[in-house]
Amino acid sequence: MPSLNDVTRGRILYGGDYNPEQWPEEIRHEDVRLMKEAGVNSVTLGVFSWSKLEPRPGERDFGWLDRLMDLMHENGVGVVLATPTASPPPWMGHLHPDTLPRDEDGRTEWWGGRQHFSHSSATYRRYAAAITEDLAARYGDHPALTMWHINNEYCTYDWGDEAAARFRAWLRHRYGALDALNTAWGTAFWSQGYGDWAEVLPPRHAHYLKNPTQVLDFKRFTSDMLLECYTAERDIVRRHTPHLPVTTNFMPLWAGQDAWRWAEEEDVVSVDLYPDPRDPLGAQHGALVQDMTRSQARGPWMLMEQAAGPVNWRGVNHPKPRGLNRLWSLQAVARGADAVCYFQWRQSRQGAEKFHSGMVSHAGEQGRTYQEVKRLGADLARIAPHTAGAPLHADVAVLHDWHSWWAGDQDARPSREVHYPEVLSAWHRALWQAHLTTDFAHPEHDLSGYRLVVVPQLYLLTDAAVDNLVAYVRGGGTLVCGFLTGVADQDDRVRPGGMDARLRELFGIRTLHEWWPLEAGETAEYGGGPHGTLWSEELEPDGTADETFPYKGGELDGLPAVLRKGRAWYVSTLPEPEALRALLADVAAGAGVRPVLDGLPDGVEAVRRGELLFLLNHGREPVTVGLPGTRRDLLTDTTVTGRVTLDRYGVAVLTS
Repeated sequence: MPSLNDVTRGRILYGGDYNPEQWPEEIRHEDVRLMKEAGVNSVTLGVFSWSKLEPRPGERDFGWLDRLMDLMHENGVGVVLATPTASPPPWMGHLHPDTLPRDEDGRTEWWGGRQHFSHSSATYRRYAAAITEDLAARYGDHPALTMWHINNEYCTYDWGDEAAARFRAWLRHRYGALDALNTAWGTAFWSQGYGDWAEVLPPRHAHYLKNPTQVLDFKRFTSDMLLECYTAERDIVRRHTPHLPVTTNFMPLWAGQDAWRWAEEEDVVSVDLYPDPRDPLGAQHGALVQDMTRSQARGPWMLMEQAAGPVNWRGVNHPKPRGLNRLWSLQAVARGADAVCYFQWRQSRQGAEKFHSGMVSHAGEQGRTYQEVKRLGADLARIAPHTAGAPLHADVAVLHDWHSWWAGDQDARPSREVHYPEVLSAWHRALWQAHLTTDFAHPEHDLSGYRLVVVPQLYLLTDAAVDNLVAYVRGGGTLVCGFLTGVADQDDRVRPGGMDARLRELFGIRTLHEWWPLEAGETAEYGGGPHGTLWSEELEPDGTADETFPYKGGELDGLPAVLRKGRAWYVSTLPEPEALRALLADVAAGAGVRPVLDGLPDGVEAVRRGELLFLLNHGREPVTVGLPGTRRDLLTDTTVTGRVTLDRYGVAVLTS
């Protein structure tokens, strides 16, 4: 299959969404001049152009896009051509109300924004296939075309009648018979037993709590329906251009898609990433998303969207301080990106996103944003021959699964204070601050290549996943597992004992008597000093553990907060940040995992990609980093010996 390497060919793709239909046509030559000066070599066209391409049902207006494709090719800019199916034209909803999604209360989501389509609508799918077919036929042989981008940020839900019919068909395929569905959903509770498939509906608005497994299956179904929409368009463009890769852009750590499954259907895995520039942990959030995307891609990936300056959807939208856009872009390259792109090229003057920044801001060519964009383009050109296609190796895997997230973050759980993304981020942050490079993996993946596997929290684990973890430890791997893991099976059915028996044996736990969630701000001391947050558990050890670290005080006084049996650790709370960092650093050292570089100052991130060492200063003050030997900094083309100084938000890319 074609890959990102087939497009980059030793370059780093640089550019972004280009929407010139918002502007007078004469501005395009000015755009091209600025693109050349900035080192832009790739643009994405047509993402939101459906009403321009098909102004009335069945009509086609390709002339403007023909001229754009030719202009890009004449100026050496490749085109990632998008199918425009994320935003249907108003005529579609007007003529075909069945294409509009409905919410849990049955209210229609109307046109006038975007993503106003029902993933289950046969009418929508027919129109989407037709415009995709015509685009692929017309531009498949165009020399500017380098890649296909399907739709945009798949994120729609639908509780309407057509979705209900497809949901029933999906459930029939999954369970076969109603008896199996009733068993899986536990419908004996609250008199929910179904006697006819026509009675089965999506989990619409209910008087009280909804059936948790019904909600879980609806999330699975939604991910699958959106994936069907993607693969239908993908297969059309592949038929016309089997030599070109196909992608669609994930939103970072979004709950609506099982991205492990989606990534298997993409030639290029891409993501949109918008950390808050005022968030002191913004860089760590970026690193988490980058590590996850690289792991889904199993190699180089594409940063499809980021902001050159402020966004427009936060309560207060702060611009990026001078240098931060460059820093975070190079962080993405360090963690495996071979494409650095933006939404969008030129900042809009009208519409809902006119205050969302562009590579060319309202300030124009002389504005700071464009000047920084030019500098970054030059930086990427310098390092690309040494970086593009280079691998990144990790000895640590963090396990993550969307199905566990979907099951564990519903209502009527022991604590509303526990949010899976926050727990996942806390554990990844501890590894990041310990300068340990991490991959992400699904709990059923082959884990044998990792020295250390970390499970922040996996409330739902299939039998295959549990067996996989046990086999990993039995095979000599080191496992650290967080609280509320292995509680439920694939149907959100609580396992006997409140934790899978195989895991209890693995960790040296005889009985899990009770979960003891903590209030917001409450802590539980353990092990002679550290404090746990969010959660604690009443565990009775079975006497086989090699080490225990007991709670101190309170109802759990003397009972284990942390246990170690051989190479398997269980942590029944969320340690405070420094304690979690120290714990994971110590366990990693015992497993033979070393930091990328020792003795790094606070706020400095070190990542090794291929033969290059990236040093990134996330602080607002200059720092000096000690180095072994002599190296060359590709960004400055200077030789450094013994140490290198990084300015505020500074970066060094060092050869070995």
